[in-house]
Amino acid sequence: MRPTVHGIHHVTGIVREAQPNADFYANTLGLRFVKRTVDLEDRFSYHLHYGDATGAAGTVLTFFPFCEEADGRVGRLQISAVGLAVPSGSLDYWRERLSARGHDPGSVETRFDERVLPVRDPDGTHLELVTARGHADPWDGPVPTVHGIRGLSGVSVLSARPFVTASLLETFGLERGGQDGDRVRYQTPRGVVDMLDRETSFGREGAGTLHHVALGVDDEPAFQEWRETLAGRDDCRVSYVKDREFYASLYVRDAGGILFELATEPVDMTVGDPAPGHRLYLPDQFESDRETIESQLPPLSTP
Repeated sequence: MRPTVHGIHHVTGIVREAQPNADFYANTLGLRFVKRTVDLEDRFSYHLHYGDATGAAGTVLTFFPFCEEADGRVGRLQISAVGLAVPSGSLDYWRERLSARGHDPGSVETRFDERVLPVRDPDGTHLELVTARGHADPWDGPVPTVHGIRGLSGVSVLSARPFVTASLLETFGLERGGQDGDRVRYQTPRGVVDMLDRETSFGREGAGTLHHVALGVDDEPAFQEWRETLAGRDDCRVSYVKDREFYASLYVRDAGGILFELATEPVDMTVGDPAPGHRLYLPDQFESDRETIESQLPPLSTP
């Protein structure tokens, strides 16, 4: 019997400037700026995290700001949008709040039993405020908690080979939850993955695109079983286990081009950080280089 996938763990995107990103996600959307750290593959670039009070699995959006990154283009081989769960009846509030801050939300859509308000962040990343059942308490910040975001509701993906991606989702243990138009839903205990079966051009990775979606699993012993299972498939490529400081990760790219991550939980991103979001957090192996690292990073005001 395969280990259990608990649901959406986090979603990661690529943007250009750190400050507009922090202003939008922490001030406008009201998420907690839960971690200001660096890219473990490039210590001179930020890695910013937003979520609930502790950065628990299922609540976190992370971003890599690369100042010279070219614009991306959403299309096949990509995650096309990420959804944020909000209470039923709150979309009018969100439309007014977003519009007042210079963001132009789209028209409300209806799919399955949800109402969806699309909007783009300052880099053009496709977001959706979804009247879905939340699984987290909203952060008590600039947005009244009655309207606050209650975790990630899921992602939409544009696979070049939908049947391959669907097969991988079934291997992960996701259950098909029905179809609405060209949207085929796969469900987890915490969030959904919607497969979009539509004709579209190929995407281009860059600012304003979503890099990967992570699914939560148990601790590292389960990874060996997952890696053996996935490495035996001829329709995906699997990484080795990677230490991501607050959790361990295993990356899987399927033949449809979608990058998934398996990440351990539970996770608390505030552990060992006396000022989450306010001060640059560095893993122990980078701490001796703090002065050099901080001198190379652009200024970033705490929202």
